[in-house]
Amino acid sequence: MMCKTALLLLIFIATTSNALMKKQTYIVHMDKTKITTSGQSPGDSKEWYESVVDSISELLAEEEEESESTSPQLIYVYKTAISGFAAKLSTKQLESLKKLNGFLSATPDEMLTLHTTRSPQFLGLELGKGLWNASNLESDVIIGVVDSGIWPEHVSFQDEGISPVPSRWKGACAEGTKFLQSNCNKKLIGARAFFQGYEAAAGRINEIKDYRSARDAEGHGTHTASTAAGNLVKNASIFGLAKGSAGGVRYTSRIAAYKVCWSEGCASSDILAAIDQAILDGVDVLSLSLGGSSRPYHSDKIAIGAFQAIKKGIFVSCSSGNSGPSTSTVSNTAPWLMTVAASSLDRSFPTTVKLGDRQTFEGSSLYVGKATKQLPLVYGKTAGDITAAFCMDGSLKRKLVKGKIVVCQRGINSRAEKGEQVKLAGGAGMLLVNTENQGEELFADAHILPATSLGALAGKAIKKYMNSTKNPTASITFKETVYGKPAPVMAAFSSRGPNEVGPDLIKPDVTAPGMNILAAWPPLTSPTQLKSDKRSVLFNVASGTSMSCPHVSGLAALLKSVHKDWSPAAIKSALMTTAYVLDSTHGEIVDAAFSNSTIATPFAFGSGHVDPEKASDPGLIYDITPEDYQNYLCSLNYSASEIALFSGEGFTCPKKSIMQPGDLNYPSFAVNFKRNSKSNTVTFRRTVTHVGIPNVTYVVQGNEPNGVSMMIEPKILTFEKTGQKLSYKITFTKKKGTTPQDSSFGIIDWAYLNTYHVRSIIAVTWT
Repeated sequence: MMCKTALLLLIFIATTSNALMKKQTYIVHMDKTKITTSGQSPGDSKEWYESVVDSISELLAEEEEESESTSPQLIYVYKTAISGFAAKLSTKQLESLKKLNGFLSATPDEMLTLHTTRSPQFLGLELGKGLWNASNLESDVIIGVVDSGIWPEHVSFQDEGISPVPSRWKGACAEGTKFLQSNCNKKLIGARAFFQGYEAAAGRINEIKDYRSARDAEGHGTHTASTAAGNLVKNASIFGLAKGSAGGVRYTSRIAAYKVCWSEGCASSDILAAIDQAILDGVDVLSLSLGGSSRPYHSDKIAIGAFQAIKKGIFVSCSSGNSGPSTSTVSNTAPWLMTVAASSLDRSFPTTVKLGDRQTFEGSSLYVGKATKQLPLVYGKTAGDITAAFCMDGSLKRKLVKGKIVVCQRGINSRAEKGEQVKLAGGAGMLLVNTENQGEELFADAHILPATSLGALAGKAIKKYMNSTKNPTASITFKETVYGKPAPVMAAFSSRGPNEVGPDLIKPDVTAPGMNILAAWPPLTSPTQLKSDKRSVLFNVASGTSMSCPHVSGLAALLKSVHKDWSPAAIKSALMTTAYVLDSTHGEIVDAAFSNSTIATPFAFGSGHVDPEKASDPGLIYDITPEDYQNYLCSLNYSASEIALFSGEGFTCPKKSIMQPGDLNYPSFAVNFKRNSKSNTVTFRRTVTHVGIPNVTYVVQGNEPNGVSMMIEPKILTFEKTGQKLSYKITFTKKKGTTPQDSSFGIIDWAYLNTYHVRSIIAVTWT
């Protein structure tokens, strides 16, 4: 018994020792003002941080007879995004680091994920007019795209007729796998790859499958970069569909590509390093179509890095995530980030599915072959094993599927992979049907066999039909490109509020085109990204908040051209207060997540759909300074060390501040009431800056949220000159007899005649 106990003890000691020795990458925040190291003075030099890391080993050596077999590995030194570094540390080394004077925090590195011929026209942009007039497009604006890289030879990034690179640009074109300095030009002025954090977690990048450089192997980064700032390219299409002139929203902008995403994801330490470098390089706009789950701002590396960008006047646009329609899934929720949801264009790629009983359904597809004949229809057990309903790898049986159309449920594997499985099993076609949660959104995919996506209602009807007849059949007809569909419609996948991290803010902020968007694509990456797909395209259709984000990045670049003195918050305010909430038929925007034409809410679209031309002349703006954001963090009761992650040196929270989180000068209002409280009243204060014509008087009007009264003081604001600031307060009170509900919505509108309408969305949540 004693031997057994001793053996178990040895195993426990060995296991504990291995756990302590196991290393992990941490992002470390330091207070430079409190650190002194021998022979080095505090600063941003790599040598200084190396001495900090060396001191960890020295501390361990003093505490123990034997030092660890391997020293800490310094991965990045951050110069602007944060004060600190990324390093690979064991548990013991981390504990020693925490003992150093000046240590603030250390958080484990993590893997985040990647979240247009028609778009500019749909946004109301016209060549030679408004924001797209020649003088506005001539000014230099640099958009930094933090993504999966770029395909530099693409026609969307050629530099014919473009002026020399501005002297203020401090960036570089870093060489690597199949990427030379000569791949950059006057359009693509910078390209770098960040992989140290990724390789520390996932091992060395396989250069047969990916490029250990800024070259894009996936297609995502090329697509987003061209959406924001790609050249105007005539006769762009995919297999002849969506044909027209493709161009980025701010198509004359310069592009700087920062590759941080690889086959297994995007390491937060690499993302932070890219933001850090982009600030130093001199970008004007940062576009990040990536993210993870929402978390407190002091634990959110994108939020922390982006705050330093905002302090330098850089506008930062982020995707809201693709985890909808579940509630409280929105990510990238910090108030200084522009959080962008996704909705549809008025363009579609329709198909018609006809069943044997003559029922017909409209779907969507980029397949361009001939219509199928009326063929036998199989699904689930009639097509294969227990996982055949999802058409998973190896689940379909050839003897059951050959020559037939297979019904495949969305989910688990990719939409294109399902079609590949059908084709491998000898199937003649595929009906890809939505679940109830996926509603009526219709993805247009470049399938490798005759196939179409269908909504949840169609899927339900098709399954009912198949259960009612012994020999079900179906056919698929393809109708190319159609314009004029009611739009926008909110995409079901677009992540939703309420904002769990900051319930005092409505997130997302706005919506923009993100469904079936045509943009540039690497010619060596197939449109489906399947190995079996050998087709090559220069433009591809993709969907996601990843696609909507660069639309807003491009819009911010356009507004920076017109209003060079506007802060990032001013640009954000202009886009939010001029956004619209009606579709092209003048009805309320519908949510594709539901099958009964359910009206979308601000938890799906924020302030509404962006309207570029109106945003260029908003009348009033809600401006916010970096210090305002810091005071907001104080109102969240962040600790001094948490505040220091954002503020750096010299900032302390006001001792007698009466600011509440809802007092941040945000262009929308999130009101939180307690269900069981007898008295629910809250008052917020706002300050607006006049940026329109002089000598005007605004009168407020609005619609109260259900069950809530609101009082605004004053109700009239008179401005004599541009730049003048005036304040008002708004009080929300629960009406007597009101039964608390989950949420209700309203709006206030500061109007000057019919010239300006400055709208702020209101969301009331009962908790």
